[in-house]
Amino acid sequence: MHRFIVVGGGAGGLELATRLGDRYGPRRNKGNARALVTLVDRYPTHIWKPLLHEVAAGSMDPFTQELEYAAQARWHGFEFQQGELTGVDRTAKRITLGPVIDDDGAELLPERELEYDTLVIAIGSTTHFFGVQGAAEHSIALDTVEQAERFRKRLIAACMRAEHQQPEAVENGPGASPEPEPRIQVAIVGGGATGVELSAELRNTAQVLSAYGLHKLDPRYDIGIVLIEAGPRILPALQERVSSATSELLSKLGVKQMIGETVAEVAPGTVRTASGKAVRADLCVWAAGIKAPTVLGKLDGLSVTRLGQLSVRRTLQTELDDNIFALGDCAACPWPGNERNVPPRAQAAHQQASFLLKALACRLEGKPLPEFTYRDFGSLVSLGHFSAVGNLMGGLIGGSMLVEGLFARFMYMSLYRLHIAALHGYPRMMLDTVAHWLRRTTLPRVKLH
Repeated sequence: MHRFIVVGGGAGGLELATRLGDRYGPRRNKGNARALVTLVDRYPTHIWKPLLHEVAAGSMDPFTQELEYAAQARWHGFEFQQGELTGVDRTAKRITLGPVIDDDGAELLPERELEYDTLVIAIGSTTHFFGVQGAAEHSIALDTVEQAERFRKRLIAACMRAEHQQPEAVENGPGASPEPEPRIQVAIVGGGATGVELSAELRNTAQVLSAYGLHKLDPRYDIGIVLIEAGPRILPALQERVSSATSELLSKLGVKQMIGETVAEVAPGTVRTASGKAVRADLCVWAAGIKAPTVLGKLDGLSVTRLGQLSVRRTLQTELDDNIFALGDCAACPWPGNERNVPPRAQAAHQQASFLLKALACRLEGKPLPEFTYRDFGSLVSLGHFSAVGNLMGGLIGGSMLVEGLFARFMYMSLYRLHIAALHGYPRMMLDTVAHWLRRTTLPRVKLH
């Protein structure tokens, strides 16, 4: 049997492994699998990465939204192997997985090798600290559930401590009355989608924590949120009118925006900018950029870009090996008619997974592979339960349209539901939606412990 290995259980990788298993696995083929599909990931569970800002703010309990890879494999006719990709032998068509270590440092699974006929790499991206002094040590990234949970617990602890501290006053000049400093201040470095969504979600968290009595701070004035962006505006990857509308909404929520300020250093309790400003930061989140995992630059001569992404052709095959494909954030895929490559967005990974399902079928049948064409359907940014904003693009509307408010919020929520439908089908997605709504009626809006 042809051996497919998909490395990376993110949005694109998990969707591809699921659909390959459905098509070539034993369930659809009367107990006789037509191909062996294996999914590899270093973690045992999956969560949709665009939701991590909600986990960090406590708006979402990750343990109710995580999907067990082993269970998904059982349901959809593929195999799951836990482990981190450490090497590829292109001549022998073999990958190496590192050992799996538990929380106590004991080895659960040894180093292993898996053989493939077709390898698909979809290991996503990691936070890019750009070499800023102290950024990796004194700020929290939002790449994993563990990091998001660590920030949430630190936020609750900081709010509880700050309740018993006297606020400091800041002088505003001669004759002006001093303004009290926020008792706790969160600095978010990076005005992209993650930074913007987290800043809005944190304002909601502050209100809920106060309502449940975990602190008696004023959620708007005692808890400060500062968004620091090096570029001339927030959401630089989106249209300027989307950026302007979002900036106005954040200002109404009391989020301070520092535009055109490049962070030069992150120290305990302080973020310093290149212009000489010092920003108090009881908690600091780094959301300033992404890069591909460093392991890609060590894979048996495969070419990578300056951001560490695998260089692929429009067939999504790597430039040096027709048997290795890449998709999602870790792939630098040409975008005809544009100066840049396909952007690292969830919709791109979803489109590439759907494309590869058809392309790999052609590969099995010995037919020429088609070429991937990315369609930009626009972008949406969530501002918590307050609102959402974005732009829609495509043939249905004949161009680009700015959307905000309840309609945009509904469309943003539907993106996750479509991801669930891709993994489980529409009937189970509808049941999951109802179950999620019922759980929310009996739980607080923010995770309190």
